[in-house]
Amino acid sequence: MGKNILILNGSPRLKGNTVMLCDAFTRGAESSGHTVTRIDLQKLDIHGCLGCMKGGKDPASPCVQKDGMEKVYPAYVAADMVVLASPMYYWAISGQLKTAFDRLFAVAECNPDYANPRKECALLMAAEGDTPDNWKPVLDYYKALTGFLKWKDLGYVLAGGVLEAGAIAGKPVLEEARAFGAAL
Repeated sequence: MGKNILILNGSPRLKGNTVMLCDAFTRGAESSGHTVTRIDLQKLDIHGCLGCMKGGKDPASPCVQKDGMEKVYPAYVAADMVVLASPMYYWAISGQLKTAFDRLFAVAECNPDYANPRKECALLMAAEGDTPDNWKPVLDYYKALTGFLKWKDLGYVLAGGVLEAGAIAGKPVLEEARAFGAAL
């Protein structure tokens, strides 16, 4: 039985390297019978979390703020797997992805113990640098995040040396992303 996969694309470039990774992953996942939904967060008006602790009263619309997250919440709740896709910005995920992810806490607020939904997860990332030291801060964050959420990490695809939009074209890492999606 196929998985319902949600890609949260945190790239502001809609024709950039991260999107090309997402497209390759999607081709592979769909070829294996999975359903993939990609949300391009850059297109949505999403405000930062207020830290108000007033969400969770309506599972269909869990946050008190009514903005672009209204598109994200139902896809997130329905997903078996969440793929975090982002360019590396200052050795972290993009602000677009971080802002949206922070707002997912409203879904946890629907539970009396603030339990997050259990998901499988993966990371797709493009970056200028391509050394172990370059990736370490992002991977440390990703592993800590998924560990605390008790999500099952299925892996990641890291595309280094791709600063300019489209620089990833023709690189073997796109086949790696496709094969990763197909192997799920």
